[in-house]
Formats: sequence, structure tokens, C-alpha cells
Amino acid sequence: MESPRPTPNRVVLTLVCIVLAVLLLADFASVQANRIVPGQGLGLFKALGSVWASGLIACLLAIAALAWRPNPLRYRVMLALVVLLLCQLPLSLAWFIHLHIAADQPYARAGIAAGGWTLLFIGSLLLIECRQRMQPAPFWWRAAPLGLALISAWLIYNGDLAALSLLREYSSRRSEFWQALAGHLSLVGGALLGSLIIGLLLAWLTLRVPRLQRPIFGLLNFFQTIPSLALFGLLIAPLSYLANKYPVLQELGIHGIGWAPAIIALVAYSLLPVVRNTSVALSGVAPAVIESAHGMGMSSWQVLRQVRVPLALPVIIEGIRITTIQAIGLVAVAALIGASGFGSFIFQGLGQGAMDLVLLGALPTIFLALLADALFSALARHCQPGVRA
Repeated sequence: MESPRPTPNRVVLTLVCIVLAVLLLADFASVQANRIVPGQGLGLFKALGSVWASGLIACLLAIAALAWRPNPLRYRVMLALVVLLLCQLPLSLAWFIHLHIAADQPYARAGIAAGGWTLLFIGSLLLIECRQRMQPAPFWWRAAPLGLALISAWLIYNGDLAALSLLREYSSRRSEFWQALAGHLSLVGGALLGSLIIGLLLAWLTLRVPRLQRPIFGLLNFFQTIPSLALFGLLIAPLSYLANKYPVLQELGIHGIGWAPAIIALVAYSLLPVVRNTSVALSGVAPAVIESAHGMGMSSWQVLRQVRVPLALPVIIEGIRITTIQAIGLVAVAALIGASGFGSFIFQGLGQGAMDLVLLGALPTIFLALLADALFSALARHCQPGVRA
């Protein structure tokens, strides 16, 4: 009996069609004589030349051909091509700069246009799709992000990407960038610490006094319904009044704007995931386990510390993960009330119409959120009872 033909991977085929359409119809990169004048967009073939552009198109067509009749071997080849596609991106930008920006143009800059960003985004989705189709995934699939980082670092170190507009913005604001990073991390850390202290206490109260669960969750849900900008604005007046009435608060740096209203608002927004996950996890431990612990002579405190918390830890960490990612994004918005962080670059860039300055603030914010997601997800998996055993 003839074996059935494998079903085409429609996800991969759709993604390849999208990126091919964008690469052929939109600009791949742009060139500016300086920061002020508008950039001139160039399509894929004009930007990279016929040989390099044809290689990219051929790589994408090969991925589509493999996805038409996929099997385990073809998925491995497909994954290798996707890794190659992602790793060549910084090399393509370096080649583009070499072709279109002369050495006697010190103020010229190259920008990544829709085609370049789409290729990076779709390539990442293709990598995830191929990895999910291969169980277990080969260890070398991580070569894509690692290779992308190492090749980019090498090209930046050698100066081959110095004309990239994003790096031009960074070089002119190097000290401000690191100050913004320190400020962003300090606000996120302060919000996380405050939400953990208050949130764990509230979760313990809902466990000990169940009738408090309804009003506590009602209040925390109310905080979530207030728009972030509105909450920041509502805190300006009372904090200004308190700072004027009590000079000691001014000495501590507490004013109507700045880090103080940002921290208070961030803690208010961060409480619900921590309290909800902790309360659900602690109360969800099987009653038979609790009875067995009490039968062994454990006190209520020992049951909480040695039984409930270890079993609930993965769910608690999941709440902390959600809180951290949410705080990283909200800190950027807090720049509107004078708080430090990458939001200052984002709003400066929007005001000046400088998208590269916007990206200088947006891309690190996205990276911090992805890094927090990966770290807390890995920690939650490690804390699973079966894994720790």
C-alpha cells in the first residue's frame, strides 16, 4: 500500500510568501546624507546587488520547496537554511554600507527599511516553527541567535556597521544610554521588590482569611482598569502636596514627577499577577497532601514553608514573570512623568520624527522583556517538582 504524501507546512509557505512579497515590493534599506535630510530607500536588488539578492531569494525558495513535502530530514535542512538566513543579515547590512556609503561621507548613515525588518521577523518565526516541528530539536538550532549576536558584535567591533543609523544614535548618546539602562532596571527592580513584598503578604492573607479574597481581588482588578497614563497623572497632585508639606520627602527625592509616582503606579499594576498566581497556587495544593503533612506532626507554618510553597513555586514564578514583563513595558511609559529609562529615547524620537532614536529606546526594552521571559520561564521549569527531584 502506497504511503500517504506528507501534508505541506502551510505556516512556512505563508511566511515565505509574505517575506518574498515584502522584499520584492518594499525597500530593504535606506541611505541618508545626514540625520536631517530624508533617507532614500532602496529595494533588495539595488541595495545588495544582483548576486547577493539572488542568493537570499534562492534560500527562501529552497525553504518553501522543502516545506511543500516536509519530512524529518527536510526539516533539518530547512532549519539549517533558516539559521543561515538569519546569520547573514548583519553581513548584508555591512555589504550594503560598503556599496552605498563612501569613506568620505562621515555624516552619512544607513537605515534598515521594511524589507530588512520583515526578513528578521519572519526569519525568527521560521526558526520557531522548524524547531517546534522537530522533537527533539537538534542542539545546533541555537546557532541562529548566537551566530546573529556574534557576527553583529564582530562587525560592530571592526567598524563595518559604524554607519548604521541606530549605532550613530547610540554613539552620540552613549552615556545617556547606559544611564537610561540603569534607571530602567532600577525602576523595574523596585517595582518587582515592592509587588513581591506586598503581593505575597496579600496572598497569605487570602489563604488564612478566605473572606478577604473578594475585596482584595476587587481592589487589584480596579487598579488594572485604570489606564497607566491616568494613574501616573492622578499621583502627581498628592505627591506634590506631600513633598511641599514635608521637606524630608523632597530630600529623599520624592516629588510629583519622577521615580516616586512611577514606582507607586508600577507596584499597583504589578500586584494582581503576583497575588492571583500565589493565592491560586497555594490554595490549589491537594488536601490529601496537607493532611499527610499535618499527620506527620508539621505545624501550619511548616506546612506552608515545606509543602505548599515548594509545590506552588512554578506558578508563583509565572506570576513574577508576568509582573516583570509588564513592568518593563510600563517603565517606558513612565518617561512622560520624568522617570528614567528607555522611554525618554522613545518619546524624544517621536517628537523629532527620528525613528532610529525611537528604536534606540524600543529595541533594548523589547530585549529586556524577552530576556526576563526566558529567564523566569527556565526558572519555573527548573522548579517543577519532577525536575528538581
